[in-house]
Amino acid sequence: MLDDKSRAWINLARAKIPDALKRSVLERCPDPREALRFDLESLNTGSRRSRVLSRNLSALVDQQDVAQDVDWCLMPQRSVIGLTDRLFPPQLREISCPPIAIFCEGDQKLLRRQMIAMVGSRKPTPGGLKIAEEMAAVVSAAGFTVVSGLAIGIDTIAHVGALSASGSTIGVCATGLDRVYPRQNTKLARDIVDKGVLISEFPVGTPVRKHHFPRRNRMISGLAIATVVVEAAIRSGSLITAGFAADQGREVFAVPGSVYSPVSRGPHHLIRDGACLVESGDQILEALGGFNSNLSNQNQHQKPPQWAIKILSAIDFSPTSIDQIAERSGLTISEICAMLIRMECEKLITSCSGGYIRLM
Repeated sequence: MLDDKSRAWINLARAKIPDALKRSVLERCPDPREALRFDLESLNTGSRRSRVLSRNLSALVDQQDVAQDVDWCLMPQRSVIGLTDRLFPPQLREISCPPIAIFCEGDQKLLRRQMIAMVGSRKPTPGGLKIAEEMAAVVSAAGFTVVSGLAIGIDTIAHVGALSASGSTIGVCATGLDRVYPRQNTKLARDIVDKGVLISEFPVGTPVRKHHFPRRNRMISGLAIATVVVEAAIRSGSLITAGFAADQGREVFAVPGSVYSPVSRGPHHLIRDGACLVESGDQILEALGGFNSNLSNQNQHQKPPQWAIKILSAIDFSPTSIDQIAERSGLTISEICAMLIRMECEKLITSCSGGYIRLM
């Protein structure tokens, strides 16, 4: 059963008035039930927009829309949390334009834990996917909740890495929680609901809209004490998220990559602008207060088997053709092909359109 306060937050979120004015009302009336009855005329400042406000907020709500949200919230694991509620994420409340309310599906208690945001390219390299998954697993195993945007690419693998370490993760959505975007992450979204939480400031029925993604990005950085960027183009949503994090006074970490890779330009740009360069999950934890992780140490101390060292040293962390491997190693193509299959099975390398990429 949905209580009166939750219903009031839904009405407040649905009220057809700028969020800035809603926040002004909440400063005077922190209880959403009182805020809905607040006389908006008292907010008049002389501007044309404010002079037309002669009603209270409850008169600016379409109750058919509210009914959709109420029906959605009646199902298990679903809730709505308002800006002045005790359960509202404290880090998110501190940003300049926090959401009025957030819709949640999953374990809402995770919203009170310390979080690290991890974002990056939708078209990452195999190396980028590997380091993102490892970093997410390490910081998650150390007790942080990993927050990302449920997008394909680095976002997806960050959520997966956190869950693989039996940790927790939060997916921030740019649509209403009655739909999953992108659709190919529907199963991942269900996994997050089971072991983490999905959140959105957008009410039920909100479709995909381009201008909602920057709003989602400022929530991702706003929830976290630090944002990690793993591969990104110069003009990308990931750099927008990093910019929000810097403006919010949060730490920004960037993972370097090959100077030949377009998706390394974003992190390199951030590093030149003062972001902290990190190469492992332990470096993130150390920068945030000296945490340590056995999982990360095991990955760092793992060495390739002796039989693979010769060919592995001939393969770059960027695409390397078989001809290049043969030239560098001095082995024949047939010898190389047999060993490459074995190396790929043991996850020492991965194949790509340009040949092979070294993973360790």
